[in-house]
Amino acid sequence: MGLLEALQTRVLTADGAIGTLLYSYGLDYCHEEMNVTKPEIVQKIHEQYIEAGADIIQTNTYGANSIKLARYGYEGRVREFNEAAVCIAKRAAAGKDVFVLGTIGGIRGIRKSDATLEEIVSAIREQAEVLIVGEVDGILLETFYDVEEIRAAVTTVRQLTDLPIIAQVSMHEPGILQGGISFCDVLTELEALGADIVGSNCRLGPFHTIQAFEKVNLPSKAFLSASPNASLLDVEDGRVVYESEADYFARAAEELVKQGVRLIGGCCGTTPKHIEETKKRLANSKPITEKEARPGKTEFVRMPEPRKYEPLHEKAKRERSVIVELDTPRHLEIDGFITGAKELYENGADVIMMADNSLASPRISNIAMSALLVQEGVRVLPHLTCRDRNLIGLQSHLMGLNALELHDILVITGDPTKVGDFPGATSVYDVSSMELMSMIKGLNEGISFSGKPLRKKANFSVAGAFNPNVRVVSRAVDRLEKKLEHGCDYFISQPVYSKEKIEEIYEATKHLEAPIYIGIMPLTSFRSAEFLHHEVPGIKLSEEVLARMEACGDDKEKATAEGVAIAKELLDTACQYFNGIYLITPFLRYDMTLQLMDYVKELDAQNKGVQFNA
Repeated sequence: MGLLEALQTRVLTADGAIGTLLYSYGLDYCHEEMNVTKPEIVQKIHEQYIEAGADIIQTNTYGANSIKLARYGYEGRVREFNEAAVCIAKRAAAGKDVFVLGTIGGIRGIRKSDATLEEIVSAIREQAEVLIVGEVDGILLETFYDVEEIRAAVTTVRQLTDLPIIAQVSMHEPGILQGGISFCDVLTELEALGADIVGSNCRLGPFHTIQAFEKVNLPSKAFLSASPNASLLDVEDGRVVYESEADYFARAAEELVKQGVRLIGGCCGTTPKHIEETKKRLANSKPITEKEARPGKTEFVRMPEPRKYEPLHEKAKRERSVIVELDTPRHLEIDGFITGAKELYENGADVIMMADNSLASPRISNIAMSALLVQEGVRVLPHLTCRDRNLIGLQSHLMGLNALELHDILVITGDPTKVGDFPGATSVYDVSSMELMSMIKGLNEGISFSGKPLRKKANFSVAGAFNPNVRVVSRAVDRLEKKLEHGCDYFISQPVYSKEKIEEIYEATKHLEAPIYIGIMPLTSFRSAEFLHHEVPGIKLSEEVLARMEACGDDKEKATAEGVAIAKELLDTACQYFNGIYLITPFLRYDMTLQLMDYVKELDAQNKGVQFNA
């Protein structure tokens, strides 16, 4: 009797975690390598689950694909590890009424940039082909957070085999997947794509897994499966642990049967003891054939309050708009910063922009300074870097910005920590700048990073960074187009130091509907010019500009005047082609920026009535 035939009349018990037990043996390296180096331990784990009563065991191949194995330099050993795993599992199951599933684990987490869909499909196909040749009883696709990835996985495996496919996703919240997608809807879609058994595993413990399945209708053809974690995880002495009594887990399994689940196993933290108790509890259970799903709670999502200011990208499509950057201090004296920011804003800047620890060096928090400037009636635009905060911190930070009604934001990846004051500090980079843009647009729809409703929509206008100081500008423009696809509203460029480059930017970007703010930063000395040119990523000066600044020697006043003169010449061209002007204040020298702001006003007065390009 095959797996699907058995499920017609029985509730089957699957095994529990393999990784948890391997950890208990002190094996915390590449678990899939153990199929070759420690096969006796892997086989012992399978046998323990079979002795506990498991009707189904899975191969130790969760991460045995080329992408995950590449972390250890083992990408060329996919066939070896998978073949060994199948042999071990089949030896353990020999002569027993036990099904062996070939396991393929999800690859993506939050970061889609970890691997392209094409790379993932190739890796899944390579692994699945080995498992299928090994004559497993079915293919288990488990721990898929990304819906696009699980769709592709089911489609790919179904093209290769008629074996039963078990497709299990992992929820961030009960009933909700990444991106706010409904668990129920995904199960229906996976069934339509060819999955024979659909369900969930990992991330949630028994309590929340039951909550999710209470809202699920019985599939028309497929069966339901669930493999919850033993509990929510905890950390003791640096090790991840799961506090859950086996009896509690088994009682939860009984409730899952009442919700229509026919295949029940365990994920992280579960042991043979959990499976033994579950098997005992389910010994006389019969699968249900009818069920009335509990309707999900409809979350009312409030619309955001009207913005106090017009979005910058809307203004820049129509008329001149000026952003002025003034970096927050590296010290605790803030009076000069506040004075400068107020004077710049009162002189006509649309917004005062503040970096987020630029060059990976700590400055006073830009959200704190934003709050102080707002009290002074100044509109602000803080940067938000992916470097310094994990996903928890990023969402918390953004929710705080929204609560303060700070709706303008520039999203950047952030310079790596090794270039800053603390080279030993950790760069987080949970997500890329593009992925963060998409998530912020989710907040604008009232959806948390985890997919959970937020009861209210945020109202962010998102800017993206643009580095035109590259050899091939078209490649930089390709990146802008990708940012637009991720929800970017407009772009702010790195400082440019040649008229020809500004004209090149215009020609390369004139097809884009999103406005571009051209960066202009006056130079203060030849030494600072050399530093910018040679050491700061994304900034390049022309030979002419370097020569002009060098000619000033050590005369500070002459260097300042020449720096302003160069910036004005650049503004002549920038204001001809672009409505958006981005003035960067060097070293809190806002007197230089004030001169440039006045010059922009003069240019606009001279060209009154001229239609500028956005």
